[in-house]
Amino acid sequence: MSQPHFWQRSFSWLCGGFLLLLSWAIAPTTALAAAGVDNYVIQYLKVTDTVELPLNDRGETKTFTAVDLTRGKRLFEENCKNCHVGGSTLPNPLVSLSLKDLKGATPPRDTIASLVAFQRSPMSYDGSEESYSCRRVSEDWLTTEQLETLAAFILRAADVAPGWGVESFPDSAP
Repeated sequence: MSQPHFWQRSFSWLCGGFLLLLSWAIAPTTALAAAGVDNYVIQYLKVTDTVELPLNDRGETKTFTAVDLTRGKRLFEENCKNCHVGGSTLPNPLVSLSLKDLKGATPPRDTIASLVAFQRSPMSYDGSEESYSCRRVSEDWLTTEQLETLAAFILRAADVAPGWGVESFPDSAP
């Protein structure tokens, strides 16, 4: 039996090393998928572990995991997506779920607590009257914990997701 040539052994080692590196690169994503983390959370919200989000206007924060944001995304899809596709607001297209618009509301809606308060008692954008274009969410419908994860999804998307709450998408045609 003849021994493999040097280049054959080198190629085998190179391929083996490449496959090992590839498995290390894929393993975290595979593990997150196995834990039920939505790919949108990984790719567009850029969360694979935890993220700190503003809890209230006093500067306190709350930690959310990638699994929490996946739950928030599902709650958003089940309860909000019909009127807020991609962070837009179909009943009032002038006000989106962009961070700019959330901050510009009266009172501002750019924290977990303020978004939960808004969902419990929706007000117009200027805060002058009750809003009927957004459904009031009772504790019987969604718990405070569920609303907080939904709010976390919205705030993270408003902060980092490309195209979230934009007025119009750039023309991609040449």
